[in-house]
Parts: sequence; structure tokens; C-alpha cells
Amino acid sequence: MTTATAPPLQAHPRKGAPRRRPPGDIDGFRGLAALSTVAFHVWQQYSSYDAGGTHPPVDNPLLNAVLSLEVIDLFFVLSAFLLTLSYARAAIDGGSTRPARSFLFRRAIRILPLYVLAVLVVWATRNPTLPGNWQDLFEHLTFTHVFDQERIFYTLGPTWSLSLEVLFYLVLVGLGPLAVRACRRLRRRGSRVALCAAGCLLLFAAPLAWITVAHYTLGIPHTDWVAYFGPQARFGGFAAGMGLAVTLAALGDRARLAPRAALTLTALALAGLLGLSLQSDAEGFTFTYYHPIASALWLLLLFSTLHISQRTFWNRFLTARWLTPVGLISYSLFIWHEPVMLVLHTVGLLPPGAAGFPWALLVVLAAALVAATASYWLIEYPASLLGRLKDAQGRPRNFYPEPALR
Repeated sequence: MTTATAPPLQAHPRKGAPRRRPPGDIDGFRGLAALSTVAFHVWQQYSSYDAGGTHPPVDNPLLNAVLSLEVIDLFFVLSAFLLTLSYARAAIDGGSTRPARSFLFRRAIRILPLYVLAVLVVWATRNPTLPGNWQDLFEHLTFTHVFDQERIFYTLGPTWSLSLEVLFYLVLVGLGPLAVRACRRLRRRGSRVALCAAGCLLLFAAPLAWITVAHYTLGIPHTDWVAYFGPQARFGGFAAGMGLAVTLAALGDRARLAPRAALTLTALALAGLLGLSLQSDAEGFTFTYYHPIASALWLLLLFSTLHISQRTFWNRFLTARWLTPVGLISYSLFIWHEPVMLVLHTVGLLPPGAAGFPWALLVVLAAALVAATASYWLIEYPASLLGRLKDAQGRPRNFYPEPALR
């Protein structure tokens, strides 16, 4: 789940620096991804399983592919892109980056207040007597549940991805400054771009190699969650986002896509994602390499949306008034939608059987949006104000300056 925010707009950007993308485009992606995540989990709840595989609650293959599209890779690509962009600009064209302490402080403010509260509330309701499943609670609070085959989907099932987000933050504060220092030794801009691009390709190739070895050499089944959901298998999405950041930092204002070219690439990316989802039920090449392929397609879609010379109807769709507010509350929606769905199911408010799926989807969406809106304004937004306690260099702000000497 992406929780990154865009870097601030410079009043006088240097020549060749990428112009700041309209924030609404990013919010639109967040909103679509959050809504798709809700739809996917309701679809998953209403799917039946047996030895022959999955039986979805809808008969239309195209609609089924849209509902079952996994967008977790979009969260990874988008988060890595936003957080890597300042490092990429500093490495390629010079400049400074925020200290690690400032970066991690802001990430903690963004992630922890809502997450910790949600984990405690949901865990307590499911463990009414102590000590309860204390190991599950410990692993969720330390973001290590992604390494537990049994408990990876306990308490807040979708938050296994936040474990990878936190790991990525730690990797980025180590690799980012290292890349900046390495690039400063290179005189040619092309060499700096090549070094950054090579690093991203290496990070993308490593999970590909692991998946190949795990599946074809070691014979590890796809239900081994630790093997295929851990960083060794899923960091390719972050690598793709880092690659996008390097690409846009290297291009600057050059080679921006004309509307026709942008829409063509957008259509190709969306068609590729739909085709990938259509083939994802049958075990085979696309099933095994679903997430690396999806990450590359999300990269293409983001590139064709952001690196443009003129806004298109796709950009206008992403900035629609109904969608960008969903992007604003997307983190809360991601956190609360599963507990809301399970509560509605427990109290009997979700109609049973495949015929009840459309109504269940509407009920869960409505309830989850209400809960997410309340969560944003009561928890997320107040917590975000804590970010003002430190300046861009990570130093405490002085809110009470000394009076001027007379």
C-alpha cells in the first residue's frame, strides 16, 4: 500500500528538471488502487475453492478479470517512485536529499499511528482473553508477519504488504545516499544515469532469479507464502518504481509524450494488465511471473500518464472529483476495509451465495468508505500534523523564537 507523498514543488526548478506532475493524477491512481483492492477482497470472499481451483462469483471472464486484478504491485511501484525521485535527481543532477532521520520520521508519522491503532483494535476484538495469540500481535507490531507462514494474513490480512514497505524504507535510506555519493564521482551525466539504471535493473532481476529457482529448481509450491510474498520475491515492484524515478529524472522535460503516443502506451499497459489477470488463474508462466510482469506494466502506465506534453482524457479521468477524494483516504480504506467486510459478514448483512456478490460489493464499499473517511479525519490527518515538529533537515522546529533584542 503506497503511503508516500509527492516532493514539494520548487519555486524555481533548475533547467532540465522534471516539472512537478499534477498531484491529482497520483491521487487518482491511489483511489483506483484502493477501490480495486476492496473489490478484489470481496470477490475473493465470494469465490469458492476446491481441488480444481477457483470458482469466481461472476461468469463474465472480462468482468472477473477486472475484479480479480491484483493492484498491490501498483502500490509498490508508486511508493518507490515517489520516494526515490529526490534521490534520483540528486544522483543525476546534483543537489541534496533529506537526512535519513527526517525521512524515517516522516514515514513513521505517515504509517504508524493508524496502523498500530488498527492492529490493537482488531487483535483485541479477536483475542478477548489474554494472553491471546501474542505472537501474532508481536509480529504485526514489528512488521515481521510477512515471514510467518501461518500468521502472515492474521489480524489485518492485507498489511503483509506494509511489512515490505517498511523494509523498502530501510533499504532506500541505505542505497539512496550511497548512489548519490557514487554518482558524484562520475563526471559525465550519461554515466550517472547508466549507474542508477543498472542498479534498478539489478534489483528488479534479483526477485526474478529467486522466483525461477524457487519454482523450477526447488519446487516450492505457490502456497508457500513466505517464499513468494517475502522481499526476495516481491521487491521487483519497488525496483520498477525506482527505475521510473531514474527515467523521469534523467529525461527531465525532454521527450515528453504527445497525447496520441501517451494514450497508445496507456491502452497497451491497461490491455496487458487485463490480459495478465485473465491468465492468472491457470498455473503457468504468467501465473509464476505475474507480479514482475505486472510491475513492468504499472511502470509503463505511470510513465505514459506522467511524462506527457499535454493532458489527455485519461488524466482528466484520474482527476475526477469523485476519485481524488478516495485517493486522499486510500490508506485508511486499505487498513479498514477487511475488518469492515468481516464484521458485516458476521452480523449477517452480506447476502449469501454468488448471486449476492454484487450487493455485497456495494454494501462493503459504502461501509468501508464511511469508515475510511472518519479514520482519515480523526486519526490520519491529526497525526500528519506531527510532521511539522521537524524541518526538512530533521531538526526540531523552533515554534517559540526568541524575541528580538532591543
